[in-house]
Amino acid sequence: MIVVMKQTADADDTARVAQHIEERGFSLHISKGEARTIIGIIGANEHELDSDSFEVLPGVEKTMRIMQPFKAASRDFTQKKTVINVNGSQIGGDRVAVFAGPCSVETREQILETAYAVADTGAQFLRGGAFKPRSSPYSFQGLGHEGLEHLAEAREKTGLSIITEVMSVEDIELVEQYTDIFQVGARNTQNYPLLKALGRASKPVFLKRGLAGTLEELLMSAEYILSEGNMNVMLCERGIRTFETYTRNTFDVNAIPVLQNLTHLPVIADPAHGTGKWDLVNPISKSAVAAGADGVMIEVHPNPAQAKSDGAQSLTLKNFAALMKDLKRVAAAVDRSI
Repeated sequence: MIVVMKQTADADDTARVAQHIEERGFSLHISKGEARTIIGIIGANEHELDSDSFEVLPGVEKTMRIMQPFKAASRDFTQKKTVINVNGSQIGGDRVAVFAGPCSVETREQILETAYAVADTGAQFLRGGAFKPRSSPYSFQGLGHEGLEHLAEAREKTGLSIITEVMSVEDIELVEQYTDIFQVGARNTQNYPLLKALGRASKPVFLKRGLAGTLEELLMSAEYILSEGNMNVMLCERGIRTFETYTRNTFDVNAIPVLQNLTHLPVIADPAHGTGKWDLVNPISKSAVAAGADGVMIEVHPNPAQAKSDGAQSLTLKNFAALMKDLKRVAAAVDRSI
């Protein structure tokens, strides 16, 4: 449910409504528009709320039930699109964020070389997996704690913010010491204990769509995080499994405008996993930006042929630089910037 304040409502009126919500054991999110303030109630089932008890409060114009099952993620919940600020770089708004780096942190030299290159080309965020969920238990699983230390060193030397995957509730405390953004991979999109725990964490969450997940399932997964109080969530379209075998997955470009209409959360595109082929990353990245994506996540490796994971979908440093030039032109054409 949301509480819509009158145009004449003042700060004291808003504070009274906030207190009324908190006394009932719920948290809230305040959205201040040009004309009105809207207060969203987080963590409540519809039958637990009595709209009359809010509508009699001074300054309240009306209450509204949110009909979508994803309450806090819904466009109805807040008037403004969410913009997440990470160390001075924004995700959402009029800029397209760029997350770039290797699938896995393999060596100190590899991640530093990549970090310097993508920073020079205009990326704001360095991606790299220290803990890797792999389909085979015999595949490279990541460097773990050592990988996190390499990422932290890369951040210190380049100024890039770090995004890396967290795989379990037990790993949150360790990963939080090093990362700026928690990534939840496709295999963990419906790991609800992990999502709820991240909802109590202090850092933003980058949530990928499941391997065969619907958009509503993605939004409901986001709701687990939001309902625990962490409103800094971004959604990632990374392709889904279909009958097509030529590409690794099928990148659903439709998902970008659909999600932009359904939710206030930033929407990011991951064309590397969406296609599985490096030569498709450039055109799909450009289509995603044209479709309204708030960011792109690109796999970049100094030597993809030697990569321990996802080399076939990774761009070389040279190809990444070429992509960034193309993305700047596309972004400008749709009144955005990189």
